[in-house]
Amino acid sequence: MVRSFWLCMSVLAIAAIGVGSQLSSAADPIEPAKAIVPTKTIALVSGELKQHWYTWLTDDRHEDPRGVFAMQPDGTLRISGDGFGGLITHNEYADYYLYMEYRWGTATFRNRVKAARDGGILLHCQGPDGNFGGTKEAPGPWMNSVECQIIEGGVGDILVLQGVDGAGNILHAEATCEVSRDRDGEAVWTPGGKKETFTAGRINWSGRDPDWKDEINFRGAKDVESPGQEWTTLECFVKGDKLTYRVNGVIVNRAENVQPRQGKILLQTEGAEMFVRKMELRPLPKEIP
Repeated sequence: MVRSFWLCMSVLAIAAIGVGSQLSSAADPIEPAKAIVPTKTIALVSGELKQHWYTWLTDDRHEDPRGVFAMQPDGTLRISGDGFGGLITHNEYADYYLYMEYRWGTATFRNRVKAARDGGILLHCQGPDGNFGGTKEAPGPWMNSVECQIIEGGVGDILVLQGVDGAGNILHAEATCEVSRDRDGEAVWTPGGKKETFTAGRINWSGRDPDWKDEINFRGAKDVESPGQEWTTLECFVKGDKLTYRVNGVIVNRAENVQPRQGKILLQTEGAEMFVRKMELRPLPKEIP
């Protein structure tokens, strides 16, 4: 996502009063939901979507009249891209290995018609639906979370999104990463680099092109995402307060001291057609890459 978009969204989020009367204020905290820790594979994209997910779109809330999210006859999930929001899991999860295979389609929509194809996975989502990037009257597309970015040229970026609860109090999200700074001052994950803690903004994956442009079909010199409409494997290893992202077998980002440490998962729609043929939550392997 472009820098100006996130600056705008962050300002709106801080000013926002979230939706969802089920949440109490910071002065009257509620116990966190009990998170599911997978002991066997949970196929999130299989059969009926409503088994694991519900829909959130900024214009239609919990309805999906345009069929933005639809299972295909071959068992693949098609995300049309015609809207902003996502599929949100009913349950909260912690300590898992998320495995996903996706590819881009060719359709793009709205203000992203000529922009880089964009999507993502929000991890550890907390608070009411739409609590990041909007107002009480016009909720945003996202939730308080830590994102695994999926965008042409930036797959594996980490984004920290601080939203608000039902009373308008800022929720907590943060991540600590080893980073260096590129020529534009942007944080880039660099093993052995200086540890910095982020409560907002983006930590670029290690090979992100410094000349990245928000334009369709952008591809950087070091990109490991598969080109064009080929399938890409994306993996997120979530253990305690640590995250590791791997794209097509290459470790591209890491974080520690991540907060929250559990939550729902949101699979984004953000103006670009995407197909997902596998998305699973698996038990963590004995050794994290």
